[in-house]
Amino acid sequence: MDAQNLIEMAETYGSSNYAPVPLVLSRGEGVWLYDADGRRYLDMMSANSATNLGHAHPRMVKAVCDQAGKLSVISRAFYSETLGPLMKKLCDISGLDRVLPMNSGAEAVETAVKIARKWGYVKKGIPLNEARILACTGNFHGRTTALIGFSDTRKAYEFFGPHTPGFDVAQYGDIESARQRITENTCAILVEPIQGEAGVRIPPEGYLRELRALCDEHNLLLILDEIQSAFGRCGMMFSHDGEDIKPDVLTLGKTLGGGMVPISVAMGRKDVMDVLVPGEHGSTFGGNPLACRCALEAIAIIEDENLCENAKRQGAKLMDALRKISNPQIVDIRGRGLLAAVEMGEGEMSAHDYCERLRERGVLAKETRVHSIRLAPPININDDEMDFAIEQLVGALSA
Repeated sequence: MDAQNLIEMAETYGSSNYAPVPLVLSRGEGVWLYDADGRRYLDMMSANSATNLGHAHPRMVKAVCDQAGKLSVISRAFYSETLGPLMKKLCDISGLDRVLPMNSGAEAVETAVKIARKWGYVKKGIPLNEARILACTGNFHGRTTALIGFSDTRKAYEFFGPHTPGFDVAQYGDIESARQRITENTCAILVEPIQGEAGVRIPPEGYLRELRALCDEHNLLLILDEIQSAFGRCGMMFSHDGEDIKPDVLTLGKTLGGGMVPISVAMGRKDVMDVLVPGEHGSTFGGNPLACRCALEAIAIIEDENLCENAKRQGAKLMDALRKISNPQIVDIRGRGLLAAVEMGEGEMSAHDYCERLRERGVLAKETRVHSIRLAPPININDDEMDFAIEQLVGALSA
């Protein structure tokens, strides 16, 4: 079946929750994706960090095959050979104490919300059903009915109310805005150290340290959503490492599955995570043996191949090249490690148009929040591949 027929089939039978690029991809290898006609494209999206290790990494393929042939899914009524080792590894690299595995990023954040609320009631003494969580403008924590209620993206929330109560919103990057919105019933602050979906928004230096101090001052939990920004994407294992702080609760996902299977976790301090008791939360597929095996291998690859350092080095090279592009329509260049964005102002061409230019040149990227072109190649991209990407970016984005 040719590409056009495949697209028409998906459009005929699929719900309109996405607006895909009219391109049918058939296979991937490393940083490269291939369409049904055999044309090659450099992947500058990495499935929003789900494929940080590229496509079909040999070690990930082997891990999947070995574990799938042995044991894939069991009830969490039992232990598996991969569950405990993954939990220990995550605690070792994060300095936290307890792990609760789920599947999607949104599930991990929902888990963190439940933990924070119960902690507020049983540890802080907030009256039952009155706990509040402070989030930030520009946030993207998922599309569940609870999480969209404190989004400020109109498409995310407009027709999906009534929204879940119990959330307040402060200006992202503004510590005084957060301070002013704390109430006696606030139990936690929920924040992305870098807002990927908002167009790679990076808060001022010291902001996370100030949030940590604010939480300590008011006896609040600091929940960091690192689902897009962790595991080397920003040039370090966790992007909050750059401010030398530790959250009370941390949500992780995407890269954790090595580009093979979905897996996410909410993890945190022992006294916080242990407010949950058996029966209060769970997931049929959360922590299944196959996902845990993939996560262990993904972390091992990042460490063995020194990918945090590679992302830092290649990211500096990319940012330097982007800043030299001559185009008066470019109003901002933002990035950390291999998570970057080019902000386009008003002009004859939109961010979407520039992404189309890139596609014609063999590079796949996508606009986010209308005006930002987000660039996030696999973090194992090599020098020759980055040189190709830069050459095409300069050609496509120059005036």
